[in-house]
Amino acid sequence: MLILASGSPRRRELLLRLGIPFRIEPADAGEVAVLPDPRQVPLYNAELKAAAVAVNHPADPVLGADTVILFEGRVIGKPRDPADALAILMELSGRTHEVVTGLALLRSEPELRRVWSETTRVTFLPFDVETAKRYLSLVPVLDKAGAYAIQEHGELLVASIDGDLDNVIGLPLGRLQRELAALESRSDHA
Repeated sequence: MLILASGSPRRRELLLRLGIPFRIEPADAGEVAVLPDPRQVPLYNAELKAAAVAVNHPADPVLGADTVILFEGRVIGKPRDPADALAILMELSGRTHEVVTGLALLRSEPELRRVWSETTRVTFLPFDVETAKRYLSLVPVLDKAGAYAIQEHGELLVASIDGDLDNVIGLPLGRLQRELAALESRSDHA
């Protein structure tokens, strides 16, 4: 049975849409926020989370995921506090950023290691401080990279997306479904 190494309610809801059995075991792993190549941060963290859980479940595939915002060559993570959330939103106002989710599917017996990322470009509307404050009053964002959740009042902030909407929410289902189907196909032929 697939194990999701995340306590994220958004990832749980997305994975439920695939209709596959899974259980949740949040990873207890320290994440990194900075690497020489910012695009490697979500990949590194996803593999770290999956490995932390996989060590206790050698025969089960474990899925780790990490989502970050890339803007002007740097990672924007979760806001430290409400003032930081407001500053992040204002910095992104009227601009385009990338949402990158790193995923790692690991198992020891038989060995499996698939690590990949999905990128979606999101362009924000130009908005003022009052609009950002209104958004923050409607949506709890301290646990969300980039200080927003596109699925919660995203119409206040988002002008357009180019790519997988599910990826922006936290789990790119299209690619994940293909990876899981390939895994199932390999185990059927074993």
